Amino acid sequence: MNALRYAQCWEDADVLVAALALRPGGTYVAIASAGDNALAMLTAGPARVIALDREPAQLAALALRVAAYRRLSHPELLALVGSRSHGDRLVLYGRCRAALDDDARAFWDARPAAIRAGIGGAGRFEGYLSLFRRAVLPAIHGPGTVRALLGCGAGERARFYDERWDSLRWRLAFRAFFARPAMSALGRDARFFAHADGPVAERLLARVAQSLREDDAGANPYLRWILTGTHGSALPLALREESFETIRANLDRLEIRRCSLEEFAARYDGPAVDGWNLSDVFEYVDAAAYAKLLAQIASISAPRARLAYWNMLVPRRRPEALAPFLASREDVAAPLRARDRVPFYGDFVVEEAR
Repeated sequence: MNALRYAQCWEDADVLVAALALRPGGTYVAIASAGDNALAMLTAGPARVIALDREPAQLAALALRVAAYRRLSHPELLALVGSRSHGDRLVLYGRCRAALDDDARAFWDARPAAIRAGIGGAGRFEGYLSLFRRAVLPAIHGPGTVRALLGCGAGERARFYDERWDSLRWRLAFRAFFARPAMSALGRDARFFAHADGPVAERLLARVAQSLREDDAGANPYLRWILTGTHGSALPLALREESFETIRANLDRLEIRRCSLEEFAARYDGPAVDGWNLSDVFEYVDAAAYAKLLAQIASISAPRARLAYWNMLVPRRRPEALAPFLASREDVAAPLRARDRVPFYGDFVVEEAR
């Protein structure tokens, strides 16, 4: 089985769920990734969430989360993920193991160290962030400065960033570590940059700077994990206590399929889809393939079905030729984009089937 690319979903689940306007009884499709956001969609009580991924390792990550919701308490789930400390996560895994399919069980049986460390840190991308946190950040800012940033109040964040955080060393180290060569070698596959132009690190630095100056880093689960390697009290939607029992009760509505989005769209013959969580998958195909896939998605969507997706480095929005089939919902996307807590993305797109 291949290596795990992402052990967490790095798209803001609150923004996603609000954009899709999920309704009880609907049929929805999600890119599985590590599974957090497909599970978060269950909080709205849809009849069906179909989670897709062509990578067996990503489906193994989702399978273990499903097993953890079935077999563990909420505090134990947080411990297994790594949001909370725990003495022996292998004991928690042992309670989930029998609920896994053979492939997922074999994947996780071979990775006891990843389980001990918390499964939310087991991906290649999370390992890259961990390297930044352990090897790069301490050379720029000490633990006290990080704690001060996490504790900044609303009126002091921008000043703190400008005066104490935004040093020349911070900017140089960030640009070097998050440059395309380093990210391709250590964090994301080089092919994921095939359609990206321009300076990657400079764009990411500007987005992170804006987030640290304006957002409450201590209450942001994504920033908090990047800076500390844990969630603390800041949890993404799927991991919150108020979500736990609803997700657990709705697990039988989650259908997991090993296939690509292209394969699914070409072969699907079920009821019209009411909404699509598309992550940032359109970045990895050229413009012609994007337009073709978007047309296929529109053809199997219910009227007013919403599509939600992110652009990190490659601009993707509905081509004008598809305007008769898909409407831009910038009125929905704009306010949600403004409150998106993940600092990596340059755009958030919501479109609606006509």
